[in-house]
Order: sequence, then C-alpha cells, then structure tokens
Amino acid sequence: MGEVVKRAYKYRFYPTPVQAEQLNRTFGCVRKVYNLALDARTRAWAVDRQRSTYVQSSAWLTEWKRTDELAYLNEVSSVPLQQTLRHLQAGFAAFWDKRSRYPRFKTKRTSRASAEYTRSAFRWRDGQLTLAKMDAPLSIVWSRPLPANAQPSTVTVSRDAADRWFVSLLMKDSTVKSLPSLESAVGIDAGITSLLTLSTGEKITNPRHERADRRKLAKAQRTLSRKAKDSANRAKARLAVARIHSRIADRRRDHLHKLSTRLVRENQTVVIEDLSVRNMLRNHSLARAISDAAWTQLCSMIEYKAAWYGRTVIAVDRWHAEHEDLLGVRSDQHRHRSRRPRLDVPRLRRRARPGRQRRPQHPRRRAGGEVKRLWRDDKTRPAQAAKARPSETGTPSGDRGNPRP
Repeated sequence: MGEVVKRAYKYRFYPTPVQAEQLNRTFGCVRKVYNLALDARTRAWAVDRQRSTYVQSSAWLTEWKRTDELAYLNEVSSVPLQQTLRHLQAGFAAFWDKRSRYPRFKTKRTSRASAEYTRSAFRWRDGQLTLAKMDAPLSIVWSRPLPANAQPSTVTVSRDAADRWFVSLLMKDSTVKSLPSLESAVGIDAGITSLLTLSTGEKITNPRHERADRRKLAKAQRTLSRKAKDSANRAKARLAVARIHSRIADRRRDHLHKLSTRLVRENQTVVIEDLSVRNMLRNHSLARAISDAAWTQLCSMIEYKAAWYGRTVIAVDRWHAEHEDLLGVRSDQHRHRSRRPRLDVPRLRRRARPGRQRRPQHPRRRAGGEVKRLWRDDKTRPAQAAKARPSETGTPSGDRGNPRP
C-alpha cells in the first residue's frame, strides 16, 4: 500500500476551569450555528426551491455575528464555526446521494458536544497542544506514543455524557504498512451465544459486557428516577448512570479492537456476513443481546484495518443462495435443511409470568390453530342444520329439549 494512512490518536485530557468554560461556550456556539444554518437552508428550499451551499451559509454566519442577538459568537474561535458548516454541507450531500436521512437539529442533551480545529486554530510545539483563544496548553494524558515527527492536521475536542474530556489528533502515520501476504482465509458467522464462529471451527465466546453491569446499572437508574427534576442530586445521579454506560462501552470497544486486529493479521481474506442489524433489533426478545454484541462496529473495524494492512474483506449478501458455503461455518445437515442465515441464539420459550396462569387451551383447537369439527354425519354446523331441517315436534332446534304444548 503506497498511500500514507491518516490516523486519529485519541487521548484524555483534564482542562482547567477556565479552559472548560471556554470549551463549553464553544460547543454551544457550534450547536447554535449548525441549527441556524440548517433552518435557513430548509427555509430557502421550502420557499424559493433553491439549494444553498457552504459559501452562502458562510456569508450568513458573517451577518449573524454583526447582530446584537448573536454577538456572542465572536467570543469563540471562528474555525469551529466554519467547520460545523462544512459538516452540514457533508450531511446534505449524503442526503442528496440517498446515503443518509435529512439532517436533524442538534440539542444540548442528546447531541455530541464537540468542536473541530484546523491547523490555523491551534499550536503544536514540543509535544504540547494549545487551542485558539487559550493561553495555556491542554493537560493531555499521553497513554500511547505518537509517531515520530508527527504533525497534527486536525484536532477535535469532545466531551462525553460521563463528563470526560477527549482530544483526537488526526495526522499522517507512516508506520502503518501492508503486512506480508498469507494464503489463509476465514469465514465469520456472527451470533449471540458465541460472538463469532470461524470457518476453522473456533468459537469466540461472547463476553456480554452489558450483562456484567446490569444490576449496577439498574440500581443507578432507579436512583435517578427518584430524584427531582433540574436538581443537583439528579445531575449527580445522571452522571453515575453515564459512567456505568461509558464503562460498558469502553470494555466492549477494547475487546472488539483486539479481536478485529487479530483476525486481520492472521488472515489474508476475511469473509463476513452482511446482516441487517436494524431489522434484527425489532425482535424485542433479542434486541438487548444483539446491541451488546455490536456486530456493526466489529465489521467496521475489520474493514478499515484490512484497508490499512492490505487485506481483503468480502461481504456476502445474507440472501445469497450459497452464502453458507462461502462462510464455511455451517454443517452439511444444516446446509441442506435451510439456505437462509440463522442466528446462533438460544431457543427462548415463553413462560407464564409469576402469579398469572395461562389461559386454558380450547378443547377443540389443535396446536396449529385449526378448529376440529365434532359434528355428526352432516358436515354443516348445527345452527345451519336446524334451519334447514325442522324438528319432529315442529319446534326449532333451539327448543329441542323442551317442546311447547
């Protein structure tokens, strides 16, 4: 692979109170500009049927800064504001190409708090990073070394729901090179009982990170539900829930990174199954287990790491007639029984809830749902037979037992 790979290195940092206030203000201004631009572009199309571009939205930003209501936009760096307009343009381009849905407005509670700085908005000197309109460099915890003579081209600062601060440095990494070619190939079948079943017969156990902290998470959520809204205690309880979620996500991501790196390094060709996870999540009995397995995230890691190291990834259509043969993970008996992909999940049986009994089954109803006919020689219903044949006493069949005088 002759091209130089651009790689992002993510680290955690601890801002000072002044830096945290400045970054929070930047996050709010970025969100405000994004929503204003989205609203303006939507109105331009709804009223005048005109498509707006990034150049027009950049001119709108200059006009917004001159107003008294939005004068606070001048207090932060202009580069993150311009970058959010570029992100909006990329969102509209994806929508026009039918690769994503229409861009949505950002909110303070649910949207990701982040700001992107280009080369002109930060200073990188002697391994220290200083952002625009800040006097002191960020206190970054260097958990792993950077490549030699690395020069970041883009810096992204973010804050997650657990109130943790991260900085991502995008740079060219010359250390990523193609690995020696191999003759081995492996097929992967995703499951729940076993996270992956390889064509070699190996089964990788599903660690089930969410189940390990399920009791702790449920207790924290119950505590959160009892707190008064907009109170300091509720903010503390919400932070406790977010930290448990972040712990689960970090452990899952670490396991998937190690697993995907191993599969790419040991095999020249990796055959994966193109699963529709979104449709599978409609099964409420398995939605939690499927989400915890994170098949989509694993496939994404395998794809970009294979591109880094010169490997080949083949995505087999789930409705392909011979997809099981390509994966090589099914037995001959199962292959002849069904050609459709099946999940390796435990069979679930519906059980009655505690304190509640099942409704008695109809005595004349079979297991398949068909009502068994118990009539006599004639195959018509008794009511229809009574209308067609009067009784011997001259009374309808409904009064057959007690004839009138």
